[in-house]
Amino acid sequence: MAAQSNLAPVIIKRKKIIAGGHHGGAWKVAYADFVTAMMAFFMMMWLLNATTEQQRQGLADYFSPTIPVNRVSGGGDGAFGGESIFSEETLPQNGLGATTHYAAQQQQSRGDSGTSTDDGAQDATNEELEEIIAELTALGGESTVMENALQHIVTRITDEGLVIELFALDGLPLFEEGSDRPTPLMETLVEMVATVSQAVTNDIAIGGHVRAVPIVLADNPVWDKSADRATRTRLMLQQDGILPERMQRVTGHADREPVHRNPMATRNDRVEIVLLR
Repeated sequence: MAAQSNLAPVIIKRKKIIAGGHHGGAWKVAYADFVTAMMAFFMMMWLLNATTEQQRQGLADYFSPTIPVNRVSGGGDGAFGGESIFSEETLPQNGLGATTHYAAQQQQSRGDSGTSTDDGAQDATNEELEEIIAELTALGGESTVMENALQHIVTRITDEGLVIELFALDGLPLFEEGSDRPTPLMETLVEMVATVSQAVTNDIAIGGHVRAVPIVLADNPVWDKSADRATRTRLMLQQDGILPERMQRVTGHADREPVHRNPMATRNDRVEIVLLR
């Protein structure tokens, strides 16, 4: 027993080993998340600058699976509506800025066509488009007729340009029923638009819209009627001093793009005149 008491106690020493070296590997995960977030941020900023409002709406719809059907959407067959933002001809026309190559082509084509802006008129910027809206509003003070006509005009600035919408109201049509013959109201409205549009040289697009007919017909007249009214508006603008060379697009949209929830509402009878960028 005495011999056993002289033995030294057994001490077991356990060494704690830290995995991953001195600081571990958690920082690598955090750094990877940071780099991914920065890449997503810069991609978002690039997309905001390189796409139009319509294309951005298409992107938003693409990432919104909770909306199975979007009645009005900027998307087409793909996220960019079938257009590539890398296209030299697409980006400068649909985006927020023009490339040097495209700008040179535009300048050369204008020079070849003999179009001159020496008279002081020029393509409008956003600020100048706002001034056109102000001038259009100011025309309403010249007479009671023009003042009343202003209630038939709505303007908005989009990526495409300045949209001037002329619309009918109950009892106050723009065209005679079922035809493209303009009423005195429409003649006054077009004259006002032509007056302010001569301050710039922007190209012009015209779109005709009509309300739906209450019955289903074998030969639905809405397509021909909307196209005829758009064409009549073009001729009226030219008679009021707008150069024919500025007309770039005349379209009939039938009753496919109503602005009122009731497709047969008078408010859907309208003509959109766009001062293109």
